[in-house]
Amino acid sequence: MRLLSTVGLIIIFFFSIENTLFSQHLNQTDKGGFYLYWGYNRSAYTKSSLRLVGPGYDFRLNELKAEDRPEKVSLVYLNPKKITIPQFNVRMGYFFMDKWAVTFGYDHMKYIMRHPQTVKIKGHVDPGVSTLWNGDYNNQETELPYNQIHYENSDGNNYIRFGVARYFDLLSVGEKNWFRIRGVVEGTVGFLLPFNDLDFGGKKNLKTISVSGYGISLHPGLRLEFFNHLFFEGHFSGGFLHHVRVRTRPDDKSSFARQAYGFIETDFVFGYTWRFNRKKYDALKTGNKEDGAFL
Repeated sequence: MRLLSTVGLIIIFFFSIENTLFSQHLNQTDKGGFYLYWGYNRSAYTKSSLRLVGPGYDFRLNELKAEDRPEKVSLVYLNPKKITIPQFNVRMGYFFMDKWAVTFGYDHMKYIMRHPQTVKIKGHVDPGVSTLWNGDYNNQETELPYNQIHYENSDGNNYIRFGVARYFDLLSVGEKNWFRIRGVVEGTVGFLLPFNDLDFGGKKNLKTISVSGYGISLHPGLRLEFFNHLFFEGHFSGGFLHHVRVRTRPDDKSSFARQAYGFIETDFVFGYTWRFNRKKYDALKTGNKEDGAFL
């Protein structure tokens, strides 16, 4: 609710600034334009309840904490063969009308169980499955040793999302708008594609892939745009991710995890806009609606 209230205030602020400073026409329209961007993110997650089900066990770890895993600053960010290793965002958008765009892309986040930590366990583990737990549990406190249990989606807590974005003109410099500051608010929905790693009960599997659930999120941000094409953009986002069924063993469809949590994400991206429907500034001043095309 706090995120929704914050985004609401941001939208009101953007509208008020835009209406105050940009009652006049600018010398281009967004309509028909297309953009693409790439960048990197950091994320944080709320506590959650993780349910793990498999041969001989069905239990929940309540009040579980997790974190992301950012890549250290190195040449990996400049290596075309390794740029997908860090936590990244990639997105494309199409302006179906002035200042409104439909978007598609995905956020490559990472979700890592934190160690050490104390959680509450509820459920059942058969004798012989784990040297850590044995029997029935009802919210007893327990430690999570890394060498006994570990859960992560580090090769991708991938959030593939579709959205609608509204852009707001906040500041423009020069008759041809060689520099602009624009606000943006984007609402998205999508599905989750985790690459899961689970180490439990003496069995470790890596990169088990599945379409596991869905997400809903809001993405307010700010764009710095140069010469109507090149831009840098940052977002402070938040939302809800629900993993309905994460496959945890590639050879056993009955083994799965279930989890839901909130997240916040910050990112910084750079991109390029192709504009195909520029309106001539002189024509706009005289009321002539004839458009001129350009790239």
